Amino acid sequence: LQGIIQAYKSGITLQGNTTSLGRWDYSGSFFFSISAITTIGYGNLSPSTAVGRIFCIVFALFGIPLNLVLLNEIGHLMLLGVQHCACRLEEVFHWQNKTSFLMKTCALVTGLLLFLLLPPLLFSDKEGWSYEEGFYYSFITLSTIGFGDYVIGMNPDRTYPSWYKNVVSLWILFGMAWLALVIKFCINILE
Repeated sequence: LQGIIQAYKSGITLQGNTTSLGRWDYSGSFFFSISAITTIGYGNLSPSTAVGRIFCIVFALFGIPLNLVLLNEIGHLMLLGVQHCACRLEEVFHWQNKTSFLMKTCALVTGLLLFLLLPPLLFSDKEGWSYEEGFYYSFITLSTIGFGDYVIGMNPDRTYPSWYKNVVSLWILFGMAWLALVIKFCINILE
């Protein structure tokens, strides 16, 4: 009993019938940071000390606005890339009305592939999820809903490569920027 109390005081908690695999190594900490500043908040990893909670609050107070600026800049760069490609096509093929529609369609399809359709294949391989579960995780994560029913790197029967959480963290940032552009485009159509 004394060992359990000591483990709890040092931040190890028991969740259900398994212990949390959320570790405070570099990739786990990076993933936690991304889930905090993007406001996804899966709920599987959290600070357990008063100092950790206070640090998390301060980190989020500065990190969330900075992340919004970063996402805005990434989205702006993506949009500039699409516009640059559209201008080049107009020059080469002398298309004017078709180019804008073609480039928006290409950007939408490319984003769908990179951020919603291909990542579930990685999750199927690394997590053992079905494609549908991986797609669900992708959308729930990029839309910042973050229920926590599916979280990467949590299966105790699997070994995860060291790059995995870092790559998924970057995918989250770029995917959120792309999804924000899609949502903004949908809002413009509705208005």
